[in-house]
Amino acid sequence: MDGSTLPAVAEELLREIKKAFQETSQVPDELLLGLKFIFGPAAVPALDLVDQHSVTRLRSPSGRILYQVLGSSGKLYTCYSSCHFCTCPAFEFSVLQKSESLLCKHILAVYLSQALGACQELAVSEEQLTNILLAEEEDEG
Repeated sequence: MDGSTLPAVAEELLREIKKAFQETSQVPDELLLGLKFIFGPAAVPALDLVDQHSVTRLRSPSGRILYQVLGSSGKLYTCYSSCHFCTCPAFEFSVLQKSESLLCKHILAVYLSQALGACQELAVSEEQLTNILLAEEEDEG
């Protein structure tokens, strides 16, 4: 999570979750409560996405990485943890326009799946990665 735009308290919580999970294969209740406190209504749906193995980490041969999260609606969203961005409408509305939330459930699911080692891994070619990025721009335009 280097270069993240998350507040220090959120970063620390994710580190504690990772440490606890590595040691016990569980996330203690107090850390789950902290998750709800810091991330609000995104916390529980994000945990559900992690439980359902909805997060896929795409890596190209040059080392470029992005994440795709299969949302509860069945739509695939592209997340960029490096710059803290998701292509879902909730991110645009709640995070960018209204500043009501730190992030959407999809980005939180990415961070949690990193902490819990629950990402699916997929190697893609540079061309495939570029096509995913270009497809996202076409959807927005």
